[in-house]
Amino acid sequence: MNAPTARADHSGLVWLMSDMVLVTIMTVLVKIGGATYPALQMVFIRSLIGLVSVLPLAWRHRAAIRSTKHVGRHIFRVFCNTLALSTNFAALTALPLAMANAIGFMRPLVVMVLASVLLSERSTVWRWVGASVGFVGVIIMVAPGDVAFNPGILAALGSVVFGSLAVIQTRALARENTTVLMVFYTVGLTVFTAIPAAIVWEPVQFDDWGLLLAIGILAQVGQYCFLRAYQSTPANILAPFGYLSIVLATFAGYVALNEVPSWTTLVGIAIIIGALAATSRLDRRKLQKDAAHDREL
Repeated sequence: MNAPTARADHSGLVWLMSDMVLVTIMTVLVKIGGATYPALQMVFIRSLIGLVSVLPLAWRHRAAIRSTKHVGRHIFRVFCNTLALSTNFAALTALPLAMANAIGFMRPLVVMVLASVLLSERSTVWRWVGASVGFVGVIIMVAPGDVAFNPGILAALGSVVFGSLAVIQTRALARENTTVLMVFYTVGLTVFTAIPAAIVWEPVQFDDWGLLLAIGILAQVGQYCFLRAYQSTPANILAPFGYLSIVLATFAGYVALNEVPSWTTLVGIAIIIGALAATSRLDRRKLQKDAAHDREL
C-alpha cells in the first residue's frame, strides 16, 4: 500500500470512528425519546433541525449544487437513507438497544457484497474472512434461539438493506462535493418524511425539545463524518470496522440505560475485535507483499 493510500485509509477510519461515536450517543437519545414520539416524527424533526444548519452552506455552494450531474443518484441515496433511518428508529423503539444494534451489524457484510457487485471494488480474502467472522460474533450476541419474533426485527433488517444501499450510493458519489451531498441528504430527508410525519404527529412537549434538538445536531455532524469517511476510503475497507459500533453500543447501553451485557454479548465483542485486529494485520501484510511484487515487475 503506497503512502497516499495508507493516509487516505487512516483518515477514513478516523472519520468513521467519529461518526460511530456520535451515532451511538444519538441512538441512546432516540431510545429515550422513542417511547413518546413516532419514529417518522423523530426522523422529520431530526432532518428539519439539520436543514436549518445546512441552509447557509447550500447558499455558499449553490453553484456546485446547480452543476451536479448526478441528481437521480442523489435522490435514490436520500430515499434509501429515509427508509433506513425510519426503520432504524422504529427498531430502536421496539427492541432492546443491544438487540437492535446487533442486527444492524449485518450491514458491513452486506456492504462488502454490494460494493463488489455494484462498484467492482475488490476485497482481499482476509477482508471477507474478517467480515464473516465478525458476523458470527454478531450472531452469538443476538442468540437467535432466545429471541421472540416481533415487527421490530423486520424493521431492523429493513434498515440493514436500505442503509447498505445508501452507503453504496455515497461511495459512487465519492467525487461529489461533500456539502452538495449534505444538502441533498438533508433537504430530501425533510421532503420525504414531511407528509408521513404529519399523519402520525404527536404534540411535542416543551421539555422534550432539548432532546430532539440534540438528536438533530448529533445526526447532522455524524452524517458529515460518515460522508468524509466513505468519500476518502473504499467501502470494502471501512465495512468490517463497522462492527466496532457494537462495542460502543454495548457500553452506552450499560452506562445510560442500565442494560447489563450478557456473557454471549461479551464473547461476541471479543470475537469481533479479534477478527478486526487479525484482518487488519493480515490484509496490510498482503497489500505490502502485492505492492513489492508490482515494483519488481
